[in-house]
Amino acid sequence: MKGKSFEKFGRSLFATSLTLSVLLTPAVSGEVHAAKPQLPKHEVKLRLMETTDVHMNLLDFDYYRESSTEEFGFSRTATLIKQARKEIKNSMLFDNGDLYQGTLLGTYKASVDKLRDGEVHPALKAMNHLDYDAATLGNHEFNYGLEYLDEVLDDSSFPYVNANIYWDDHDKNPYNDKNYFKPYQILHKTITDENGKKQKLKVGVIGFVPPQILKWDKAHLEGKVITKDIVKTAEKYVPEMKKNGADIIIALSHSGIAHEKYSEMDENATVELAKVNGIDAIFAGHNHKLFPGDFNGIAGVDNEKGLIYGKPVIMPGKWGDHLGIMDLTLQKKKGKWKVKESTVELRAVYDLVNKKSLAQPDPFIFRAIEKEHFGTLDYLQQSIGNTTTDIHSYFAVVQDNPSVQIVTNAQMWYIDKTLKGTPDEELPVLSAGAPFKAGGRNGASYYTYIPKGSMSIKSAADLYLYDNTVATIKITGADVREWLEMIAQQFNQIDPNKQGEQNLINNSFQSYKFDTIDGVSYQIDVTEPAKYSKDGSIINPNANRIKNLEYNGKPIDDNQEFIVVTNNYRASADWPGIKNAKDVQLYPDENRQIVIDYITELKIIDSSADNNWSFAPVSRNPNIVFDSSPEARKVISESSPIQYVGESANGFAEYSFQLPSK
Repeated sequence: MKGKSFEKFGRSLFATSLTLSVLLTPAVSGEVHAAKPQLPKHEVKLRLMETTDVHMNLLDFDYYRESSTEEFGFSRTATLIKQARKEIKNSMLFDNGDLYQGTLLGTYKASVDKLRDGEVHPALKAMNHLDYDAATLGNHEFNYGLEYLDEVLDDSSFPYVNANIYWDDHDKNPYNDKNYFKPYQILHKTITDENGKKQKLKVGVIGFVPPQILKWDKAHLEGKVITKDIVKTAEKYVPEMKKNGADIIIALSHSGIAHEKYSEMDENATVELAKVNGIDAIFAGHNHKLFPGDFNGIAGVDNEKGLIYGKPVIMPGKWGDHLGIMDLTLQKKKGKWKVKESTVELRAVYDLVNKKSLAQPDPFIFRAIEKEHFGTLDYLQQSIGNTTTDIHSYFAVVQDNPSVQIVTNAQMWYIDKTLKGTPDEELPVLSAGAPFKAGGRNGASYYTYIPKGSMSIKSAADLYLYDNTVATIKITGADVREWLEMIAQQFNQIDPNKQGEQNLINNSFQSYKFDTIDGVSYQIDVTEPAKYSKDGSIINPNANRIKNLEYNGKPIDDNQEFIVVTNNYRASADWPGIKNAKDVQLYPDENRQIVIDYITELKIIDSSADNNWSFAPVSRNPNIVFDSSPEARKVISESSPIQYVGESANGFAEYSFQLPSK
């Protein structure tokens, strides 16, 4: 196993880095003399580097495929970091959160080979080696609870900052104004100016996390901490940082860039944060996207120059696939440092267009975490059962799918046992699940494929990626209908009379939100407009995409109460239907673990989908297409409504879909 999996770790080829570099303001050109250029007095070039949303992809290795990859991995980002440092005299390095959860390596250290007191977490082994200056926390840092997080962070060689998480001690402190973490840090740096002289610079660093962690990880956080609004928190602390001597202020904001107008306590606050006076630069994250590059049409956002309300902002993707670089020119006037110019740049580890590596892995990272890596591989090989057919997620957003069916079946199996002897034992139970690996923003290789035969823990982990815990909500039949109307925005509106191709999938709605609700049957009419927007607002009040919603073969009773088993994230969503829940129960067991337990108990799994949902028939025969993996061609039968069309962009393939006819 070791030799097979790591032939690529000894590669010696370095390649140039793909860059997206934009000069935000014109450089000042001084008069050039033959003998010696006139360099500006007290001017400093400072390079700031960011990693974000690494999600435990510490190596260039895909645990679900058990193979090396050139497309991502912190070990490759590390090479870019070292190269970037060599290019300039002054540099600093920061991480923007969502580091300790995401791959099976993270699960292994949190739940199997549990981190012991004094043991350094593998992610910190890698980061300590690279001499990070500071970091903040992402929402997924709280997936394993505060006690585990505290154990992880106590071995960090660099400071962690967060300003908007507070102790929940209202009885003793009615204002809840005691920070759980250090809100900010002022780093004292000795830097070299353009004349070669040493200068002192105080760099203030402040951190923020989405306030929604209290919903997403309620079981871990309730009664222990509270969160406050990101922007108001910044307005509180930035003046204090200035008063305490910060020359420049950097916001490490594990928060995304949003098109919607900002409201207090919003998850994605970066645009509004840029308006806060005194912040000089922002490192963003959470969206798993690129900035500059992926955010057109937003007021105040210059998607080409990497500016938001005139301030430099950068977001370097996910999983270590990019390094964010922000070059600042600082000038000292009247004893105060100011940002004179800025350049932002994204350096990729892989060229998706030309399909070539741009950075080889840093061998130190592998050596540092070799023990934990191979422990994870051994754990994943444990056999738990067998499947009678292949399981894949290639078409999970266009038809009922086995990869989701197994999850919803396992959840139903778990909750049926759990509810025995309780007042809710006689209530009908439904089960909600979504396709986690269905391409989209994560690329053309991001799909589940489990061949017929033996299933291992790796197989179960591939079916359920996240470290979510089981939750149930009690809602009515009417709520079930609105929930389904919400997820039906997964599809674009189709005009049966239109000539030419029409894309079925609304790519702005992530597949992991596209819940299949088992226990009821229904059809989705894609010729109607979506009723709801992404935030759950009604945009077409008369729309009715959900047709023939039935329970036990009869039209659903809008007043009937149901128990719906889902995960802690979905149970906390402020969605139509879900937000009307009369009762929410959170359980300590992970959804992934109950999938493992379900397969282990049954031994032989019939992985067929029950086809409880489908598309409503349409008139005529519109030309419907969607993208999936090129590998999906091998699972299509001649009688399938899905057929291969040809190559598509970014490594995807295009497929046609024959909607049922009236």
